[in-house]
Amino acid sequence: MLDKRGTGLSDPVPVRALPTLEEWMDDVRAVLDAVGSDKAALLSGVGSSYLSLLFAATYPQRTSALALVDGYARLTATDDYLVGGITGITDEQVEAIRGGWGSGILLRTLAPGENDDSSLVSSFAEYERQSVSPGMAAAMLRLLYEGDVREVLPAIRVPSLVISHRDSARIPAASTRYLAEHIPGARMVELPGNANLIWAGDQEAVLDLIEEFLTGIRPRRDTTRMLATIFFTDIVGSTATAAALGDTRWRAKLEAFGETLRSTIEQYRGHLIKNTGDGVLATFDGPARAIRCAESIGRSVKELGLRVRCGLHAGEVELMGNDIGGIAVHIGARIMASAEEDEILVSRTIKDLVVGSGIDFTDRGEHELREAVEKRPRGSGAETTRREGTLEAAIEHDVLLGPKPVNGDTNVPELCGPSLSARGAQGGVFAALLPAARSRGPHNSAVRMMSLMRTSA
Repeated sequence: MLDKRGTGLSDPVPVRALPTLEEWMDDVRAVLDAVGSDKAALLSGVGSSYLSLLFAATYPQRTSALALVDGYARLTATDDYLVGGITGITDEQVEAIRGGWGSGILLRTLAPGENDDSSLVSSFAEYERQSVSPGMAAAMLRLLYEGDVREVLPAIRVPSLVISHRDSARIPAASTRYLAEHIPGARMVELPGNANLIWAGDQEAVLDLIEEFLTGIRPRRDTTRMLATIFFTDIVGSTATAAALGDTRWRAKLEAFGETLRSTIEQYRGHLIKNTGDGVLATFDGPARAIRCAESIGRSVKELGLRVRCGLHAGEVELMGNDIGGIAVHIGARIMASAEEDEILVSRTIKDLVVGSGIDFTDRGEHELREAVEKRPRGSGAETTRREGTLEAAIEHDVLLGPKPVNGDTNVPELCGPSLSARGAQGGVFAALLPAARSRGPHNSAVRMMSLMRTSA
């Protein structure tokens, strides 16, 4: 992956003195030299077809393979090429790109199916602004429509994969097929869809083809499981609060509480899985965001006269329609059940994943988690057996964390808390063995930690 000369983090170049294709091709060689790579596989999207084709033809000894997604050797039609196709780009089209650059215009042009995702459009607009100036974007666009490297295709003698999209939004599918027809031994695959950005549309189909091409093995993907940060929260003392308020006021309070949770989880890019009565289950793709979300929720609900507790864990979850399941979810629920009022309790997995975030953790005290194994009948009686995915396998070196000061003194860690039992198949017990420890950072909040490690019974 590289930013060629004049783009991204590479040094800028004058708009009226763009590098030649040969110079841009040489940037690839310079990067390989800099990182000590003798040979590499080239993966090209729509903007780098020319230099990838030239490099593979010129340096076959340094190219192990070539994969082109919606590639082309020429974009415009001639009497014997793409007959009836586009003959060039107009000044009006160039000015439209220049004027719209930095607003996501490239996304709207090359992947129109993604335009309904406002967050993606915003991110891509930022990408445009950070890649090149509007003037440079217009100049490079003209260069792409003036280029023609068809003559080098027969000289490419490396394994080549050509992928096109049947209903291509901008790059003529015929231009991609032309590559496969003129690169010796090239493999051609046509996929459904219209996206011309390598990461848009059906990404898994593209990645599977490339992985199989480079490794010889077709990947098998389990789409029913994923890694996630599991987030549980609920209201502390909800029964007593409901009794004191009465049904009508309590219902209004719950509605306001639910709206606060929904908006805050969305703000921190979480996914609300379901309501749990007086709380929620949600997932996040990053544990630091989940912790920040928990902190924000704790502050916000105090304005409603409510107090909450939160439990977080990170692990593999099973996708079950709109719900999730698995041992990691059970661990997250039990971690929350161990939390106290205004406490964010997380596992050691979470703590390890947010190193460098500035979030502080201190010892929360000893905890043991129940229901670590499954009872299965065998022979004439019932015995404890270990199964894949049980708590025994999941938390062998895990930790519970939480921000609970001791008698108002946040400098003294407290070893205490409810005792929950976790016994393994061989009768072992997960027990706290780490000494009390804490650190402070810019956020100045104490989080207590204890390690769940296996010992003999």
